[in-house]
Amino acid sequence: MRVDVHTHLVPRGWPDLAAECGGTGWPWLRIDSERAAMIMVGETEFRPIGPSAWDARTRLADMTADGVDLQVISPTPVFFSYDRPADQAIKVARIFNDLTLKLAAEGDGQFVPFCQVPLQDPDLACAELDRCLAAGHAGVEIGNHVGDRDLDDPGIVAFLQHCAAAGAPVFVHPWDMPDGPRLGRWMARWLTGMPAETHLSILAMILGGVFDAVPPSLRICFAHGGGSFAFWLGRAENAWHRRGEVVRGRSAHPPSHYADRFCVDSVVFDPAALRLLVATLGADRVLVGSDYPYPLGERPVGAVVDAADFLTDAQRAKLLGANALHFLGMQ
Repeated sequence: MRVDVHTHLVPRGWPDLAAECGGTGWPWLRIDSERAAMIMVGETEFRPIGPSAWDARTRLADMTADGVDLQVISPTPVFFSYDRPADQAIKVARIFNDLTLKLAAEGDGQFVPFCQVPLQDPDLACAELDRCLAAGHAGVEIGNHVGDRDLDDPGIVAFLQHCAAAGAPVFVHPWDMPDGPRLGRWMARWLTGMPAETHLSILAMILGGVFDAVPPSLRICFAHGGGSFAFWLGRAENAWHRRGEVVRGRSAHPPSHYADRFCVDSVVFDPAALRLLVATLGADRVLVGSDYPYPLGERPVGAVVDAADFLTDAQRAKLLGANALHFLGMQ
């Protein structure tokens, strides 16, 4: 069994969001041909996409080629809309969540849909999660922050507590990275900003006391191998002990105590990096992810796990599928 917990979709068309939701500057899709389109934000080109983003048959063919049995399909973060009024964000969430279910219905049972929520309003976010779970979604993807509010914000913590109570797995994806001249070259926002954003959010969960406030039943997974967290856990541990008056925040225990409270995906590309993840978090806490269908993702899916000669057969089976089934509540 091979399960990919980190993929995205973009529907091939959606209603005029300004007319449906209010406001201006919404994403829209410029159709360039039958097999090519461009996500636009206002008049700015954001990302080119093709049938792998919206077509079930294309996705299923790629899954077959890579030996993937199940694929979690989650929103593309540009649609989160956390910077907009909540009454607009809930409308766009409903639109894309319903479109996600349409694609999932074409997947012969191989697609596992995750929804999005207006995370800037915890009450609306909880209500939309409940609506989506009842409609057929299996979990929720959230961004790693809402403006200057990180994952230890009281409202976001209340949402995570609701996810735990509802039994909904949570996939955390970085988004809205810092920008500037130094980050505008070489895709540096993606190469450095995404890992840093994810690292910061795991620290917020730990030092902000979130793991002490939410039950262990919360199933939460961070994208892109947890960013740079595994590499710098020792630094955080040292700071917690030596500068505790500054660093400890609301955490009851040092950072290493919480390493078994969350999962990460395997999108690190290098077996040496995967070895560090497994050594730091444990073989039960790493799940195959690909970031399909985007060009910085991994193909074939799970290649880094297949290439990791330090894994035992039992560990490899966990990473390829069993851990994901547990995260999804299917096992």
